[in-house]
Amino acid sequence: MIGYSEQRAKKDAHNREKGIERLRKAYGSGVLTKASINKRGYNKFLSISKDVEVAINDAEIENDRKWDGLKGYVTNTDLEAEKVVAQYHSLWYVERAFRVTKGNLEARPIFHFTEKRIEAHICICFIAYKVYKELQRIIALHGGINLSVDKVLDIAKTIPTIKIRLPYNNETRSQTLFLTDRHRRIKPLFDIKVILKEADK
Repeated sequence: MIGYSEQRAKKDAHNREKGIERLRKAYGSGVLTKASINKRGYNKFLSISKDVEVAINDAEIENDRKWDGLKGYVTNTDLEAEKVVAQYHSLWYVERAFRVTKGNLEARPIFHFTEKRIEAHICICFIAYKVYKELQRIIALHGGINLSVDKVLDIAKTIPTIKIRLPYNNETRSQTLFLTDRHRRIKPLFDIKVILKEADK
């Protein structure tokens, strides 16, 4: 299955022209040698004559232009072509989820040996990812915050909360202290009423 995208075609052409420009500069300075000829990147546009002279192969460049904007898709499903392409274009959501889970949420390494414990560990990590994404959504609703989830979490770790036990009735009260401008910037995220309101949107 072959798909065509005008945006991809423009990107392919732009990247090729940049690569060819670098080759022409290298060719003009005389730094291209027989060792430069390989299939890596835009070196595929180089050719050699008489086993001595390295040159840029314009015919190969023209042949490459024919493929601008085209991309092949291989699938073992019975989905229609449009759905296969749409699913592929959504793949980055899944890849990003795994990157966040393994990186930011530190899903790995896993120091468990039984199947049940490993499943529980992964389950907790994906629940954490759901919370992570929900926090990202709520942050986006607050135009004044304009910070990533990781930056918000880093700031939140520095916000102190004090607990005081009142001597006359033994009641314990707590107070979160927003001491700096950075603290105050994310203060709306500590208001449970605001959070619940945003979560309902």
